[in-house]
Amino acid sequence: MATDFRHFSPLDRILSVIDHGLRVSLAAPSAISGTGRPVPAPPDGTPTLPLDAAETGRAARLMRVNHAGEIAAQALYQGQQLGARNPQVAAALAAAGTEEMDHVAWCERRLTELNGRKSLLNPLWYAGSFAIGALAATFGDATSLGFITETERQVESHLHGHLQALPAGDFRTRKIIEAMKADEIAHGAKATELGGKPLPGIVAVAMKITSRLMTKGSFWL
Repeated sequence: MATDFRHFSPLDRILSVIDHGLRVSLAAPSAISGTGRPVPAPPDGTPTLPLDAAETGRAARLMRVNHAGEIAAQALYQGQQLGARNPQVAAALAAAGTEEMDHVAWCERRLTELNGRKSLLNPLWYAGSFAIGALAATFGDATSLGFITETERQVESHLHGHLQALPAGDFRTRKIIEAMKADEIAHGAKATELGGKPLPGIVAVAMKITSRLMTKGSFWL
């Protein structure tokens, strides 16, 4: 669950961030606390199509990338919430972070079902994303919220690509990604509603390049 930093001492804030990073990077799905939503699943009666070894391996790699992205998202929200100036903005970041903790758990469970593993680079993604989120927050809430809007726009596009790349019969993974995509769209819209301003084009390009590096690294490692 995301943390409300407003009444914490500086030391408490640092310890809370470290604790959160360790939990989302290393804990088992059962130990991860979000909203408690169940893992999205196909409707009852949906035919089950077995995946061959190649399809299973590809689906597992795609979900490893998604899991790494959700680890990074947690760090971004933590960094931005830490520097938020408006209590309403801080509360919205905390709420979105809590909802996206569900994504971490969903991805981990599906990875386990696919006999996949988490990215070895997750601690790096968390540390780097936290620093980026904290930096965005220093430019003020409007810029920080604009960063969220652009991030969620890019994540939505990324998830759409994964839906196209999934094996046709992997309905279970597809439902998880569709649910995650709906949340990302909602979080981006909320950030805009709260006053997020568009980012300069060069920043959006830099974000896309960084995202691609993380995607390629997590796909293989």
